Amino acid sequence: MTVAIDRATGKRRGEREPRPGPAQRLRNGFHKHWYAYAMIAPVVIVLGVLVLYPLAYGLYLTLTDATSLNTARTIGVNEIDATYKFIGLDNYADILWGPTAYDRFWSHFLWTIFWTAACVALHFGIGLGLALLLNQKLRGRTLYRIILVLPWAVPTFVTVFGWRFMLADGGIINSGLELLHLPTPSWLEDTFWQRFAAIMVNTWCGVPFMMVSLLGGLQSIDASLYEASEMDGANAWQRFRYVTLPGLRSVSTTVVLLGVIWTFNQFTIIFMLFGNTAPDAQILVTWAYQLGFGQQPRDYAQSAAYGILLLSILIVFTSFYRRWLNRNEQQLAI
Repeated sequence: MTVAIDRATGKRRGEREPRPGPAQRLRNGFHKHWYAYAMIAPVVIVLGVLVLYPLAYGLYLTLTDATSLNTARTIGVNEIDATYKFIGLDNYADILWGPTAYDRFWSHFLWTIFWTAACVALHFGIGLGLALLLNQKLRGRTLYRIILVLPWAVPTFVTVFGWRFMLADGGIINSGLELLHLPTPSWLEDTFWQRFAAIMVNTWCGVPFMMVSLLGGLQSIDASLYEASEMDGANAWQRFRYVTLPGLRSVSTTVVLLGVIWTFNQFTIIFMLFGNTAPDAQILVTWAYQLGFGQQPRDYAQSAAYGILLLSILIVFTSFYRRWLNRNEQQLAI
């Protein structure tokens, strides 16, 4: 058997060179793509400072018994060292299975799930209806679009304070109900009506985004599909079911996922609408804020543990949601 030898290198022809080690590969990659590394370095640094470091520190706090009484602090000219201890997973056990677990976690968890599902369903349903309406050839359609986008353009705190004034006992809503000889609910005092008001205000703030997103998706659907379905004798419902909804699949799945994440963590509306006056209307994120900053002593460890649990819940939901979407896409492809 004859083996060909390269005279220049002294190696057998066709023989592979030894694979470089990890350090050498990293060095070669840096020399080859140094410009890309330089461009993304500022983003990595900012994310590390603003996201990764607080997340890592918060995770560490969940493993301690840190409160405002045992953390490092300065009183006048006196500097007091931290005295909190490492307690492992006791905070998570207390939150999930402790004697007050239902009142402090599970009741707020169930309300948060209902709040998220109701708000996102209303956002999508009303937003889709308005998008279908604005996608038609209507006189003054541009003006209608501007008016319907205004609740989204106005800062959230302005919108919430406006609703708070309208929902007060002497506000315009109860005054109008009195003129109609209808009952006047205690929007800001009674638990049921507090929750109803919170969903109503969040729906008002969230529908414009859903409407604009779905309207863009509707305008991207090929008009020839509707023409072909009409020629085949499809009615309005059949065109909506077999042309519009499939055409909106990519947009709707994305905006629903974003809507779930934003609504699940919607701190502004609940906090500005009720403050500390509605303990049963607090969702998990506002309840975590109350533990960490709205009581004395401030329970930093428990508040951080709530934050980690919130992040875990959203990660699990997102992973299952993406798997469900991929499974449906595979079934449709078949």
